[in-house]
Amino acid sequence: MFRINPSILSCDFANFEHALHQISSADMAHVDVMDNHFVPNLTFGLPVVRRLQEVSPIPLDVHLMIDDPLRWAPGYAQAGCASVTFHVEAASGRDEVVQVARALRSHGARAGIALKPATDPEPYLECLDEFDQILVMTVEPGFGGQSFMADMMPKLRRVSAAVAHGHEDISVQVDGGISTATICEARDNGANCFVAGSAVYNGADPARAISELRQQLAG
Repeated sequence: MFRINPSILSCDFANFEHALHQISSADMAHVDVMDNHFVPNLTFGLPVVRRLQEVSPIPLDVHLMIDDPLRWAPGYAQAGCASVTFHVEAASGRDEVVQVARALRSHGARAGIALKPATDPEPYLECLDEFDQILVMTVEPGFGGQSFMADMMPKLRRVSAAVAHGHEDISVQVDGGISTATICEARDNGANCFVAGSAVYNGADPARAISELRQQLAG
């Protein structure tokens, strides 16, 4: 099953509720939280996400690009977000990555880990039982509208191959430069969950853009 999770990073920030209803045909709304420390950009934090959770017609898939996930990530799960993904590079090591994931699950959220383009996935493939989602970044995290990094496909294949061996319930997500021109390449290399921001919100009809992405996946 393929999932489309549009990123509201590309929506009109003046009207989040309207933007969320524009993508009600999607599987989840992808919410990028940035702290201007882990990445050189600043978006919004937990109070805004709590409010988004209250008005969204679809579940929230939160992507934390922030320092100190052990301290901050559980709060997003407690707020009711369906899925919370944090960056392994922001943790102090694999043990802390597992600790954060367990904390997220204890509060009822799916626990996801994100990997920057330069990050080796191997240490985390040894403890897949701890995770519900692995996000392979196909751009450098921090800004929307970047070009798809096709050189991430070998890493994506490695992750998806590991997941296929007894961990089929784990989502293999890609984020960055996903459009009708790139989504099939990501699919063919093992992704089953796709984050698209500009490709959905930069046109006049986000719902139609979601439908076009689904048509590409079905082709």
